[in-house]
Formats: sequence, structure tokens, C-alpha cells
Amino acid sequence: MSIVTTLAQLGYKFEPAPLEFPPFHQAVRAGNLVFTSGQIPLLGETQIKGKVGRDLTVHQAAKAAEIAAYNCLRAVGAIADIESIQRIIKVFGMVNVADNFDETPKVIDGASEFLLRALGDRGNHARSAVGMVLPYGWAVEIEMVVQVR
Repeated sequence: MSIVTTLAQLGYKFEPAPLEFPPFHQAVRAGNLVFTSGQIPLLGETQIKGKVGRDLTVHQAAKAAEIAAYNCLRAVGAIADIESIQRIIKVFGMVNVADNFDETPKVIDGASEFLLRALGDRGNHARSAVGMVLPYGWAVEIEMVVQVR
């Protein structure tokens, strides 16, 4: 089954992101690797902001991580055919955390589990999940390194 079809079954109508997002690009390709810029949980009318552990629950933040991971796939689509994804190499997840919140891995699980549902074995990846203050109050930000054909 195609990635686009699987994404549709998961509730996401795939559309590549615009490549240019001045003053940078959404993604850069080096050989068979695509590096995405940090993607946020903004999709249509949905935008998820706030500090996790204060304004948002882990469950809400995990959904934010899923949307940001989907946006990473859209960024890949800006520079390569989404069907050419061979593997997600690395996911770097950043979580906007309240004081003393230490469950960032559970939040970024939202991105990891989404990638496994969307890509099957190609979604297996190495990962980092860190807590910090994120700009503009976004709940999460995700970057990826993706191997393509």
C-alpha cells in the first residue's frame, strides 16, 4: 500500500509542504538523505500551543507530536517523492515543558508511533526527546533525517 493511502487511512490528506519558508527551506537533500527543518503542530485550523505538564496533558502533547511528524513528512515531500522513503533515520523531538516535567519521551512517542503506523518497518528510527522552552509557545517541534531512493 502506498504511503499516501496509508496516511489517508490515518486521517491525513497528504500534500507536500512548500519548500521555501524564507529565510530557510523546509527540507534539504544531501545525497539520499533529507533533513527537515523543525516542524510544529500546525495543520489547517489546528495549532497546539502551551507548556506540557501545565497547559497540556501528555496525551494532548503526543497528538501535537504526531501532527509535527506528519508535517515532517510533508517537508520531505517538498523535495522528494514521499513514496521514495526508504527509512526514517533519526527523529529529534523537542517538547515545551513546564517546570519539573520529565516525561518528554512519552510525548515524542506520539511521533514515533505515528511513523510506525504510517510507514511500517520503514518508520523505525533512532530518536532523541528533550524538554526546553520552544518559540511562540508551540507545544512540540520535530526534526527528521529521512533516507530516500
